[in-house]
Amino acid sequence: MKRLQLVTLAMTIGAALALSACGRHADAEGTLPSDTGPKPGKVIEKTDTSTFSVSNPAAFPLFTALEHRAAPQLNVTGVVSPDVSRQIPVPSLATGRIVEINARLGDVVRKGQLLFKVRSTDISSAYSDYRKAVKNEQLAKTQLDRAKLLYGDGAIPKSALEIAQNTEDNAQVDLETTTERLRLLGASPDHPSGIVEVDAPESGVITDQQITLDSGVQALTAPNPFTISNLSHVWILCDVYENNLAQVHIGDSAEIHIDAYPDRVLKARVNNILPILDPNIRTAKVRLELDNPGILRFGMFVTAVFHGQTEQVHALVPATAILHLHDRDWVYVPGDGGFRRVPVTSGDHLDGGMQEIVDGIKPGDQVVTNALVLQNTVEQ
Repeated sequence: MKRLQLVTLAMTIGAALALSACGRHADAEGTLPSDTGPKPGKVIEKTDTSTFSVSNPAAFPLFTALEHRAAPQLNVTGVVSPDVSRQIPVPSLATGRIVEINARLGDVVRKGQLLFKVRSTDISSAYSDYRKAVKNEQLAKTQLDRAKLLYGDGAIPKSALEIAQNTEDNAQVDLETTTERLRLLGASPDHPSGIVEVDAPESGVITDQQITLDSGVQALTAPNPFTISNLSHVWILCDVYENNLAQVHIGDSAEIHIDAYPDRVLKARVNNILPILDPNIRTAKVRLELDNPGILRFGMFVTAVFHGQTEQVHALVPATAILHLHDRDWVYVPGDGGFRRVPVTSGDHLDGGMQEIVDGIKPGDQVVTNALVLQNTVEQ
């Protein structure tokens, strides 16, 4: 039995050797068809993790990086915010209860427009003081007139006349003060009322409301019932990372791209760079100022683009030459019969499918036109 198995194994090996010899003989004589087209390149050796030798380098066309001159740009995000110098609080002029509200949050108001009414006992107190001041002034004036007559007849000394004159002057001051208090409360000295009307001190938009009907308010005390903001001039607050602060200067201009209006580009100016960094994300607040053409609203997201003062020269390659791998950008450059993968810092996308390379290669260097094709070959 064992002898039979050995004979069978020998016959099988012999047949395999015979077939192999026939195949080599046929290839040598050209009797079997062969593939005459260009062979795709394949990796035949890896010298390290970023350098590859390929069997057919011509299968991977090259592109010579062009020269691209442009001023450096810095893109940051920002939020439209009110100009605090143009925000006007509207306090209640009297302590009391809100009995009427004539404006609401978001309304556009004009200077002098009625905003709300307060029923207050402050009017009663102010009117009482006013009436007392009127009576006191009348009495002081009568006494002064009598003192002048007596002094003229030599019945009283001059010092008595001077005292009467001083009393009249003080009474006049008290009358003027109480009258002005009534006017500040919105009440007429001739027709006093328990209702205090509060008007808009300036024109603008109501951006904060802290009162409701029948709520109580305190005179000249926060929170203010209303806040009016002038939207004709706004701020944009941007977050700029610490390592980019050197590219931003006070007085620089910036382009403002609005997410809600992608076809509009506005011009703003850097007015302030706050001296404090956010310790968590290492950013500083940069404040831009601009006139509002009527489309900016508080809280809108925008993108601010800062332009450098001097042009820089960078390489320009097809976007397909850049490979994004492991959260980095790479290009393949030729060398020693193969290719080497080089890390780069990519910049802006330009027209025609081209992309800027800020760092890693320079104009005149050659790169593989389609880095993804070569990367797929490497992985295979």
